[in-house]
Amino acid sequence: MTHIDAGAELDPVHPVKPPASEGPVAGRAGGLTAAEVAERIARGEVNDVPVRSSRSTAEIVRANVFTRFNAIIGVLWVIMLFVAPIQDSLFGFVILANTGIGIIQELRAKKTLDGLAVIGEAKPTVRRDGVPAAISTSEIVLGDVIELGPGDKVVVDGEVAEADNLEVDESLLTGEADPVLKKPGDVMMSGSFVVAGGGAFTATKVGREAYAAQLAEEASRFTLVHSELRSGISTILKYVTWMMVPTALGLILSQLVVKDNDFKNSVARTVGGIVPMIPEGLVLLTSVAFAIGVIRLGRKQCLVQELPAIEGLARVDVVCLDKTGTLTEGGMDVTELRPLGGADEAYVRRVLGALGESDPRPNASLQALKDAYPDEARWRVLQSLPFSSARKYSGASFSEGTGENSTWLLGAPDVLLPSGDPALSEIDELNAQGLRVLLLVRTAGSELDGPDVAAGATATALVVLEQRLRPDAGETLAYFADQDVAAKVISGDNAVSVGAVAGKLGLAGAENTVDARQLPTDRAEMAKVLDENAVFGRVTPQQKRDMVAALQSQGHTVAMTGDGVNDVLALKDADIGVSMGSGSEATRAVAQIVLLNNSFATLPSVVAEGRRVIGNITRVATLFLTKTVYSVLLAILVVCSQVEYPFLPRHLTLLSTLTIGVPAFFLALAPNKERAKPHFVRRVMRYAIPSGVIAATATFSTYLLARTHYSGPEALQAETSAATLTLFLVSMWVLAIIARPYTWWRVGLVAAMGTGFLIVLVVPWLQEFFALRLVGTTMPWAAVGIAVAAAALLEGAWRWVGRKWPA
Repeated sequence: MTHIDAGAELDPVHPVKPPASEGPVAGRAGGLTAAEVAERIARGEVNDVPVRSSRSTAEIVRANVFTRFNAIIGVLWVIMLFVAPIQDSLFGFVILANTGIGIIQELRAKKTLDGLAVIGEAKPTVRRDGVPAAISTSEIVLGDVIELGPGDKVVVDGEVAEADNLEVDESLLTGEADPVLKKPGDVMMSGSFVVAGGGAFTATKVGREAYAAQLAEEASRFTLVHSELRSGISTILKYVTWMMVPTALGLILSQLVVKDNDFKNSVARTVGGIVPMIPEGLVLLTSVAFAIGVIRLGRKQCLVQELPAIEGLARVDVVCLDKTGTLTEGGMDVTELRPLGGADEAYVRRVLGALGESDPRPNASLQALKDAYPDEARWRVLQSLPFSSARKYSGASFSEGTGENSTWLLGAPDVLLPSGDPALSEIDELNAQGLRVLLLVRTAGSELDGPDVAAGATATALVVLEQRLRPDAGETLAYFADQDVAAKVISGDNAVSVGAVAGKLGLAGAENTVDARQLPTDRAEMAKVLDENAVFGRVTPQQKRDMVAALQSQGHTVAMTGDGVNDVLALKDADIGVSMGSGSEATRAVAQIVLLNNSFATLPSVVAEGRRVIGNITRVATLFLTKTVYSVLLAILVVCSQVEYPFLPRHLTLLSTLTIGVPAFFLALAPNKERAKPHFVRRVMRYAIPSGVIAATATFSTYLLARTHYSGPEALQAETSAATLTLFLVSMWVLAIIARPYTWWRVGLVAAMGTGFLIVLVVPWLQEFFALRLVGTTMPWAAVGIAVAAAALLEGAWRWVGRKWPA
């Protein structure tokens, strides 16, 4: 709170800020000169922390090229180039193409993210040559004087030079929830943010020396880690490696030592057995799906600051909405002034005008008063108290120029008036209409920030404000209801008023409102109340945080939207924090997703994109891992049976392309509205294992049957062709199951893949290229019969698994 001597020479309009403290910051109120800035830049005293929204080009190339499986496949590819025809080396060219696609898509995503990050970058106001100017955070130098207002984030360490009721929240650094009142000379830590008042501070530590620099750099970096999807795929690949190594060694010994065949042919068939064990396309497809998701969202002015946020929103089942700035637009209009107790309306207007002018950084409510009641009285401000979400009111003391002083508070009626006051019934009627009501009271208290300042206050007037509803908010709430995502409106405003606004937007349960002051403090009991109700009013910033934690304790995945400083703590703790682009710098800094166009209607697109990515990757992962399972099992059966491996690399390249590679790409980018479910590894492997076992068993059965049917020098090619036919048909049935529910394009996709294989079987030069020629009619039809039996077994197995281990 600012105290001003009534006898001092004062500006009649603006409150006077206290002088800068003596010491290191004294005399710096005007900021550095251009020459001083240039000198510090030359000395390297610049805030040069490289805050990036995405990985560098070199990191993207390295991550896509230098992988464990690329190394294995690269060695096998080089071997095949020396010992076999080029068609047996096709798998290497496919890997090159896949890696190239992955790099290109991530570079496109990087370009999108970097462009959006520049648009959404906060620009602190710095005084230089006595003039305030907005500059990039990276341009701040040691000794710069940086101005602060409500919602501003402290970007470097410093020392307070000016303080006008400056209250700073350091909870993200210290864990202490209560705001700290800062005075000239106090230390400012980077990573904290202003909750009320304003001022300026001098930068004393910049760059990597700043307290939160390392945290900020790490938090702002584009990453693919810390997601169930990525960790699940890593787990699967770890197990695949463990299975692959001994199996591959056994296959090598079997083909090169036990079987006395042509050396080059043995090497080719050994490689043909090892390559399909590697689900190399799964990692690529995941990266591509995420990258395309970023690009799609970027086109809608949605900045994804942490890539797993796309996945997180797909799993969200509760979204907590702050009313102001989310359901309503930021601005408000004064619709009515109701003097109370015979107060003179003209005098009340003068008071409101003076209150509006007393705060150099007004919030939306105070700005509406400034617009409606220009300050004509020009009273002197003796003391001022800015609005804070914790207090629910602001205030000021004036010298009215007639020798009389007065002290006023403006804020929530049910906070400033005792329970049961007759005026509250009138206020409830207005709140029920969705209007926002502020109470003006005159108080005899001498200390504005004292706990009993409102005691004995005289209610003077009601100020009725109308909030502007976002035109798209109703449709967005309807979308969440349709998608089984529970919406909880959490606001610092009066509960009845919030409920009326939510009711106008069609939120189910809006009529049942809860005053957060009555919420139980026990987490389990609070969670029960939250589950049973949808609208909560008079919520403090700390309560928002507690409510998020209570919902999470019941297994909910919680998204929190907001734009004000009172939302920062909850945004930080929520599974997914979503900030409006016009929100405070602090909210944008802690949120994983920033809606740069300030449109709440963008949120369904983000949820839909997350569901598309996660649902489709879960779907196509089954395809890749079915191939891995049947490849490992086939190799084991070959080693145990001491026979030639049935396939050359070209055969499995053809099968992988038609039954996995091409269809997986289209299926991974298809629309998918199903909410993402947990236990990715279990959900994928419960289908991949039985499918792979059935495919391997059917294929090996056909191969063994063909070995008894064919004889002569061309027998191995005929046996391979029959086994390939069975494996293709079984793999196509797995694809047909995964492609459900059918749409015209999904049916067309499956049909096109089948047609592609048929063309290979009937075109002579393709028969020769892929070494596939069906001999006779008995064995090919037997292969088809075995595949049909396997398909029936697949259907039964999938249904049994679905009942035994439901998702």
